Amino acid sequence: MADVVGFDVPVVEAWMGERTRAVPPCTWERLEGGHSNLTYALTDADGEDFVIRRPPQGELLPKAHDMHREFRIIDALHPVGVPVAEPIGYCDDRAVCDRHFYVMGKVGGEALYTAEQTAPRLDPEARDRVGESFVSVLAHLHSVDPAEVGLDDLGRHEGYVARQLATWYGSWTSSAEAADHDDDRLHALHATLSANIPEQGPARVVHGDYGVHNVMVDDRGEVTAVLDWEIGTLGDPLADFAYALNAWAEPDDSALAAQTAPTALDGFASRDDLVRWYRERTGADLSDLNYYRAFNSFKTACIIHGVYARYRLGMKSTEGVDMERLHERIGESIDRSTEHLDAQPGV
Repeated sequence: MADVVGFDVPVVEAWMGERTRAVPPCTWERLEGGHSNLTYALTDADGEDFVIRRPPQGELLPKAHDMHREFRIIDALHPVGVPVAEPIGYCDDRAVCDRHFYVMGKVGGEALYTAEQTAPRLDPEARDRVGESFVSVLAHLHSVDPAEVGLDDLGRHEGYVARQLATWYGSWTSSAEAADHDDDRLHALHATLSANIPEQGPARVVHGDYGVHNVMVDDRGEVTAVLDWEIGTLGDPLADFAYALNAWAEPDDSALAAQTAPTALDGFASRDDLVRWYRERTGADLSDLNYYRAFNSFKTACIIHGVYARYRLGMKSTEGVDMERLHERIGESIDRSTEHLDAQPGV
């Protein structure tokens, strides 16, 4: 198949025939998304569906696109009922492929990216069901003891927020010259957030990018699988929940969110609903939730700032990119962080 990029199809299919239950030959269909990882849907000779995933071609950052990490996490979580794709097989043999890859079962449903895509697919009843299912899955993940599923060494247990603050503040300061943009409020936020980090409870597996864009949702509004685990690690579950909460748009958040975000459609639950469900399912003390929301908005500002800098350096094509809007989003994220921090008692 000449149109398959990144895989020598006969060699990979021979490996699959020997190491998995797939029965070659397979049909291959490129799937979009997945943070630029090369991802294909496969249908084998018996009609069974699979997904194969590998890093993109070209030079990569040392810890980017970690297929083994993704496979290891879904392999650990699948047996305890966290909805993830079934792990089928992992390969790190360079005689088979120039990069490591893994094969997983194909899961039904679709990720929710935009209101336009979501509106015709989910009726009001299904939309209402999404929020509770979304929170229930995250609560289930955060209830899993990493030691009991073989993930106790996935990352450091302590100091998650402190490490994240240092990482993303470092990103901001190193990108300021290229971005031709600095903001004294960001530095003040870093100082305040660093001085008021809540005491972390037991470390849990955190997804790091948990949102409706990274879960598969069926037509009934139930989450069928959580995707894209490559930055999953051990950390503070409340930081993970606050990230998801920030990403859950409501109709009055902004004109842009109301027009484009799937969760801003009529029928979706509110953030208050998500908070209530998470508290009910985990028993977590959420008195510091505004701190964690401020932390995540700070992190978002730093991420967008770094992306903006890379565009200005010519490292990414700006074709079709609204650079002015991207720049505005940096300031908006700083505004949100400040607002959340102002709402946090004692900070």
